[in-house]
Amino acid sequence: MAAVYKSLSKSSGSKAATDSEDAKNGAKRNRQRVLILTSRGVTYRHRHLLNDLAAMMPHGRKDVKFDSKSKLYQLNELAELYNCNNVMFFEARKGKDLYMWFSKVPNGPTVKFHAQNLHTMEELHFTGNCLKGSRPVLSFDAAFEAEPHLKVIKELFLHIFGVPQGARKSKPFVDHVMGFSIADGKIWIRNYEVREVEKTKADAEEADKGKKSKHGDKDTDVSLVEIGPRFVLTPIVIQEGAFGGPIIYQNKRFVSPNQVRSDLRKAKAGRHNARTEQTRDRLAKAGKLGLGANGAKKEGDGLDTRELFA
Repeated sequence: MAAVYKSLSKSSGSKAATDSEDAKNGAKRNRQRVLILTSRGVTYRHRHLLNDLAAMMPHGRKDVKFDSKSKLYQLNELAELYNCNNVMFFEARKGKDLYMWFSKVPNGPTVKFHAQNLHTMEELHFTGNCLKGSRPVLSFDAAFEAEPHLKVIKELFLHIFGVPQGARKSKPFVDHVMGFSIADGKIWIRNYEVREVEKTKADAEEADKGKKSKHGDKDTDVSLVEIGPRFVLTPIVIQEGAFGGPIIYQNKRFVSPNQVRSDLRKAKAGRHNARTEQTRDRLAKAGKLGLGANGAKKEGDGLDTRELFA
């Protein structure tokens, strides 16, 4: 795990050094490009989420659907064909479950996530907005530095979501923030607009008295307004290679959605079987006592419901 993290950090450091040298020479090269594509069977919500992420990533290259779900190693050749060194793959299962693959091509690593609580920009109707093609500020929770596998995930997110300077279709502005926080073993991803609001006269007077903002600006106040999309990722496995190789991390606490649905069906069937057994025991006990199903005697005493309401 440490070796994988060092290789990722070294690649990002060499990229930054190369970009700075190219900037001095007057040439800008884009060292990070992301291939974005889905598998067959995605729902409309999965497709809208992919479109939202593709619109936020000007250094991304969206491709058509990938037919195979078992031969994912073919994505390495596809990424090399489009001159991309990162892959974001949406894998749909059973028309309801979504798994997201983040891979660094061609040497790895590869992280598989289970995506939940998907909400696209279209359905959220948030008031926030940002310039299309602008570069984001990536904000990570301090918990990403606590464990080795979270360090690898953080470095991979930096390569995929971080828009390099001078990328194609990118604008020279930074007007939104992508937040990555960890809670309950899951990664919560949010997107916010950096909004500057003019202060009122009272705030301006307080600023004149010496109560200035942290940014040193007396006329505007900086705040964050959520834009969307929002989703939650649960890490499942981390592979050393690109869509292959040995597994260097596996989440033991992860329960697949198929297992959750199976447990719900078994619990429902168990409640039904318990009610059936109670009914059978009650009828057997009533038969031993010479009573009917409703507790009345069988020898025609006139109190049986079936005789009264026949």
